[in-house]
Amino acid sequence: MIGKIKIIICVLIFFSLGTNAQKKEMAQARSDIKSGKNLERVEQSMKQLLKDSANRTNEKIWLLLFEAQKKQYEQGNEKLYLKQKYDTARLFNSCLNLFTTLEGLDSLDARPDKKGEIKLKYRAKHSELLNVYRPNLYNGGIYFLNKQDFKTAYHFLDTYINSADQPLFSAYKYLEKDKTLPVAAYWAVYCGYKMGDTKATLHHTYLALKDTAHYAMMLQYLAETYKLENDTARYVQTLKDGFSKYPKFPFFFPRLVDYYSDLRQNNKVLEVCKQALKADSTNTIFKFAMSTTLLNMGQYEECIRLCDDLLKQDSSMVDAYLNLGLAYFNQGIEIDKKTGDQVKKKKMIIQSYKAALPYLQKYKTLAPNQKDRWGLPLYTIYLNLNMGKEFDEIDHILKQRK
Repeated sequence: MIGKIKIIICVLIFFSLGTNAQKKEMAQARSDIKSGKNLERVEQSMKQLLKDSANRTNEKIWLLLFEAQKKQYEQGNEKLYLKQKYDTARLFNSCLNLFTTLEGLDSLDARPDKKGEIKLKYRAKHSELLNVYRPNLYNGGIYFLNKQDFKTAYHFLDTYINSADQPLFSAYKYLEKDKTLPVAAYWAVYCGYKMGDTKATLHHTYLALKDTAHYAMMLQYLAETYKLENDTARYVQTLKDGFSKYPKFPFFFPRLVDYYSDLRQNNKVLEVCKQALKADSTNTIFKFAMSTTLLNMGQYEECIRLCDDLLKQDSSMVDAYLNLGLAYFNQGIEIDKKTGDQVKKKKMIIQSYKAALPYLQKYKTLAPNQKDRWGLPLYTIYLNLNMGKEFDEIDHILKQRK
């Protein structure tokens, strides 16, 4: 019995010593805050106290932490106002800390009492104060974004956006009234995209899509994110949506063409090309893609007409010479497969090869390393046109390739 009493006494003494030490620590914190000194030490001291679960409901500790952070923020603001040297990043981080602390305190403030009633003591005052500081969450996000610190920028922008759902700010109705929210959401998506963090990229998508000024870029980021997640259905649908709204935007068209080309769905590719040319009939990229599709579909006359038109518009398009040459060459191959008068067939084949020759030779000159493309067609043409010197040359080139 005596032993138990001694243990109880020891526990009480230890508890008393701990309580006294905590009181002294908090008293020192008040003194430092009042004098504006040792504020970082006070902040860390209060954070350390809050790590103890027994202290997390102690509003006084939360308030001291807030006052220390607020004082640091005010000192930084004052230095900037006076054009004195100060760490801008540190100032923004001080602002962010205020929100983290007061949102934590607000969750305590909103707890029901023993009667089940909620009597908010701090919300009105604290929300009014933070509402004034809130734009600096957005400004801080843009500041760190420009520094290419995307992780920190995302944290600021995410806090700015999430404040719209915080009970602390319910009176301000940010979701209805804050016109900057969609822009902040777009930049948050951008940060997630730059980090390669698919979860962060998609987190604020719904809100970011309300930012009409960046809608095309949003669809690009979404498409690339869906591709990273191997979500083919959403990837393709986003490409379709983007191409439908912005056919001239450089991202959607080539990827949609590549997707259908990989599936050998040439009719789909042709449909996309026609839609693109409706939006911009002079676009050489659209024309070339369509010429390639027509070539793959065996629609050689249409391909020839389009390539002729394309080269008149831009004679520097190297691959257009290849498509034009192959269209004529493939016509000769198709004729050779048909039955009928052999003399007439031979004459038509020779005509096709002669028509193909200058374009394939031009392509060979412009793209000498593309032997896999011009090698066999020119070999066949030289052989059939009895061009001995040229045939020997290309025969040597093809043998070297093997």
